[in-house]
Amino acid sequence: MNFSEEILAFSCAGERLHGVLARPALPASCGVLVLVGGPQYRVGSHRQFLLLARRLAAAGYAVARFDYRGMGDSEGAARSFEQVGDDVAAALDAFREACPQVDKLVLWGLCDAASAALLYCGERRDPRIAGLCLLNPWVRSEASLARTQVRHYYGQRLLQREFWSKLARGQVPLLAAARGFAGSLRRAAARRTAVASGAAAPRPFPERMGAALRDFPGRVLLLLSGSDYVAREFADHAAGDPVWRAALAQPRVARIDAAGADHTFSSASWRALVERSTLEWLACLAD
Repeated sequence: MNFSEEILAFSCAGERLHGVLARPALPASCGVLVLVGGPQYRVGSHRQFLLLARRLAAAGYAVARFDYRGMGDSEGAARSFEQVGDDVAAALDAFREACPQVDKLVLWGLCDAASAALLYCGERRDPRIAGLCLLNPWVRSEASLARTQVRHYYGQRLLQREFWSKLARGQVPLLAAARGFAGSLRRAAARRTAVASGAAAPRPFPERMGAALRDFPGRVLLLLSGSDYVAREFADHAAGDPVWRAALAQPRVARIDAAGADHTFSSASWRALVERSTLEWLACLAD
């Protein structure tokens, strides 16, 4: 299907934000708002978001991608993914105004953009959001990173012939390695100790994300990379948390594990997998 690309400019708290809207000739009733993760702008790593938007628009879905305040072409000060709710709401307003025939919206996000999408839904309960497409959601804390290192990095190193060869040749700094391993164990235990003791602490954002997913009434697509520590952290965290386990077990949540894929799905084949999976899921959402 033919589509056009146009500037999407709008305001948020008195500051000007900029994005791009890919508009099909005959848009479907469901549209996609791509949220940007990390310190980057709306094109994405290796043009990922631009290519995704064009692929979805060619299939008939209107797609908007934009820069948060303080990023890319947008005005204002930069802010963390936990503080972009107003930006997302303003982008949704501008999207609906530009494409009034779109009555269902999907938030699509990679890494901490997936986290931002869940936090937005948990905080705003926006009825316009019919679905979430979440890729390698970011749930990192010092403790979760330490657990991932202990489970995946150190365990794999002990099974590698190269490690033992280097050890035999005296090329492994044993004291530094032992200190690193011990530090990871201490950090991994710290959160469990705090929880067990009932220590007062602000509610961590991964907990708010899990509650948001549990309460979200729409459909969810979860894509996890097979060769990515962020994805492994997420899987480990979700497996060990009862709220996350229950939320992910719901029939409206579809999960795809991309064997061998890196964090940003950087190869042409992995990018095609993401695009195909998103399109197939959108077709089910439109039913």
